[in-house]
Amino acid sequence: MMKNFFKGGIILAAMFLFSCGNAQDKSDKRPVVLIKTQFGDIKVALYNETPKHRDNFLKLAKAGFYDGVLFHRVIKDFMIQGGDPDTRNAKPDQQLGNGGPGYEIDNEINPKFLHKKGALAAAREGDQVNPLKKSSGSQFYIVQGVVFPANNIPALEAKGTEKLAQSYMRQLAMANDDSLKFYQKSGNQIAFAILIEKLQTEAMVKAKKTPFKLTEEQKQVYTTIGGTPHLDGNYTVFGEVIEGLSVVDSIAAQPTGPNDRPLKDLKMEMKILSH
Repeated sequence: MMKNFFKGGIILAAMFLFSCGNAQDKSDKRPVVLIKTQFGDIKVALYNETPKHRDNFLKLAKAGFYDGVLFHRVIKDFMIQGGDPDTRNAKPDQQLGNGGPGYEIDNEINPKFLHKKGALAAAREGDQVNPLKKSSGSQFYIVQGVVFPANNIPALEAKGTEKLAQSYMRQLAMANDDSLKFYQKSGNQIAFAILIEKLQTEAMVKAKKTPFKLTEEQKQVYTTIGGTPHLDGNYTVFGEVIEGLSVVDSIAAQPTGPNDRPLKDLKMEMKILSH
């Protein structure tokens, strides 16, 4: 009797663990959204680790917010950007890229999510007006990027350090905004130039103290899959392409005009496949 009980206990325990495992798998399952374009379909999986961006993207997709909206900014070997509702039925010469749902999303920048090829990330305004790196409520981009040769890593890190210096310079300029404006208004160009040079030196010194360095994971990703490493840590990556990278390549290859707007309108539609 005891032997049978023990055997039954093993079966029950196994069933319990199996059911718990299934529940865990279900909770960890990533939502999938289909982005339909004239060049084909792109399937993106959304990260559960970025719940604010995940839920917002699903909400807008479900509401049809993105249907008929354009990929309004396309840069080959860099990224394709869309999600501005003002691009729907936009005139050929219309300035695009400033529209949204009327709110921003707190950044959910996670160092484990890199700007590899196919990364889905939130667009945002620059650090000057957005020091908290809050995301646009609707605009997003998909990374195309390039594969970097392994011997180009030092140049990438140098570029990253330069970007850091530029970021520090913007912060210092904002902190000294009153003085800069005063010198400009008074016409004291010498004092203005001296202060700018001083701030630039401070920014460069600070950047060199903590230079930009790629992790081993970044080196592996950007020398094999490719991407845009200088964006890491500055924008929220909240998903990735799981099917349709060739479609991203096709869109990125389209000829563009002023402000990187494709000469022919590239419309999208979205459908939630799983959530």
